Amino acid sequence: MDTDSTGARHNTARSTRVRDGVEGVTAEQPVVFVVDDDATVLRSIERLLRVHGLAVRPFAAPSAFLRAIDPATPGCVLLDLSLPGSTGLDVQKQLLASGNLQPVVFLSGYGTIRASVQAMKAGAIDFIEKPFEESTLIATVERAIARDQEQRARRLEGEAYTARLELLTPRERQVLRHVIAGRLNKQIAARLGTAEKTIKVHRARVMYKMSVRSVAELTRVADFIGIQPEA
Repeated sequence: MDTDSTGARHNTARSTRVRDGVEGVTAEQPVVFVVDDDATVLRSIERLLRVHGLAVRPFAAPSAFLRAIDPATPGCVLLDLSLPGSTGLDVQKQLLASGNLQPVVFLSGYGTIRASVQAMKAGAIDFIEKPFEESTLIATVERAIARDQEQRARRLEGEAYTARLELLTPRERQVLRHVIAGRLNKQIAARLGTAEKTIKVHRARVMYKMSVRSVAELTRVADFIGIQPEA
């Protein structure tokens, strides 16, 4: 059974918002999802995290956890390797398949080298064996949350660049690829069979639409979203 008992009723008089059933957690505040079928361990981890000012959602069953987690919720996942009905690795695969990219930290009293290698290959950022040092757990959670923040920032940046790229015409995209290859306007014009002044106009539009001020910046943006220079 889902042990998350924080389901707060909506109250418009409250000054804090409620997200995902966690009272006082704003849309930007990271949440630590904890999944462990050992009720004692689950309560212990929940208390420890709350003492350190972290928002927590505890779950005893992976099915309840998978129904509750939302890709839009920032934070991380503390996931027990041995769970009823499935393994933590199975749950991790389902998370990835459903688009939930929150960093995962595995917890286990029965950890093996093989399991930890599989977990890390699938994207887990750490593997902690029980019993664990409280300081180790907190430090790992903080690192996982920081990783999530970095990844979300990069995804937002990539989405913004991609949106700008979609503003370009097919010809402007061609010019962009030649520009980041380091070619001059007259060289691009010769390759595309058009006038140099036309390329100059296309180039200016590319710089404007991509919101960059230099070829170096344009090259960095193109590399970030996977645009290759024209050979």
